[in-house]
Amino acid sequence: MSDPNTGGPTQGQPIGGPAAAWSGPSTVPAPQRPRDGRFITMIVSGVLAVALCIVALSLPVPYVIESPGPTFNTLGKDSGKPVIQVSGHQTFPADGQLDLVTVSVSGGPNSNVNVVEAYRAWLDSSRSVIPEELLYPPGTSQQEISSQNAVAMTTSQEDATAAALTQLKIPFDTTLAVAAIPEGSASQGQLEPGDVLVSIDGTPITYIKVIQDALAGGNGKAISMEVRRGSDLLTKTIIPQKSTAGKYLLGIALQNNFKFPFDVNISLSNVGGPSAGMMFALGIIDTVTSGDLTGGKHFAGTGTIDPAGNVGAIGGIAQKMIGARQSGATVFLAPAANCGEVVGHVPAGLQVVRVATLQQAEDAVAQIAAGQNDPALPTCTAG
Repeated sequence: MSDPNTGGPTQGQPIGGPAAAWSGPSTVPAPQRPRDGRFITMIVSGVLAVALCIVALSLPVPYVIESPGPTFNTLGKDSGKPVIQVSGHQTFPADGQLDLVTVSVSGGPNSNVNVVEAYRAWLDSSRSVIPEELLYPPGTSQQEISSQNAVAMTTSQEDATAAALTQLKIPFDTTLAVAAIPEGSASQGQLEPGDVLVSIDGTPITYIKVIQDALAGGNGKAISMEVRRGSDLLTKTIIPQKSTAGKYLLGIALQNNFKFPFDVNISLSNVGGPSAGMMFALGIIDTVTSGDLTGGKHFAGTGTIDPAGNVGAIGGIAQKMIGARQSGATVFLAPAANCGEVVGHVPAGLQVVRVATLQQAEDAVAQIAAGQNDPALPTCTAG
């Protein structure tokens, strides 16, 4: 029987005879396409590339990053204790600030710096990226750095006390002693570590400059050195060696031994190195003299100091000036020897005064404190 509308079989009639049954639409699967191996290779390669990039970016690089560090008021307190404590001498309160400034260091034996950190620091004008070998000799350990910084800080504090008392004309006893004798030096076999230097060619030794002047005047001739070794007073004849710079040297490392008329103790946590010497000396002067050296103003500064009051160069001065300004300082005392690094890096609102001696630093602070902030105060200039 046919469907009158289509001319085909009647609806419900099996097609192909009684043995065939209609089962609806065809479900025969289409032939599968073979998987492209290049797609898998690309995925694996991409994952490996990302992994390698992550590893490469996390690997340490041989650079050190210097950033502005915290500041400490030498007239104030650290961890609840006065930074400068004096006993055996009258002290006087001060209202202003004489900040020592620091630099925070990442990299080197202290920690690792990766590519991303170095690149971000390079883009940041407040930080410096420096090759590691310029700051740390190869093989230097963290323990060696910590030990050297601790010794430098202790020496700086003693030299600062000596410089302050010298500035104040307060007498104290000082001697120079042999700290070390390198192998092959002119003094090997003649002097020993611990020997106290008494005189050179009959001139009493008070500061190292006495030795330097005697060697320069002798022009290589043998010198007669009187030393105290324990309870014995000995005389040694030493022929100086000429250095590559043309100077005559005894080939010894020296240390100052001081005996002060009163005790000065400097308490400061997690700070090392010699660069706070000048600010320690100013803080001691203000602590043991009447009046207020700063006039209540906010000063900051940096520089090494020797017992005679000479101010020496330091590192990271650009970061130290930024740290000083961030802490609120308006005047910064900079070593004259660092002027080349000061020019072009002075933060807005910070006046920089160039100093070469403790006397110049004290005079500048007193002058500004008195309201006599003369533009003629020495500063660092280009050229």
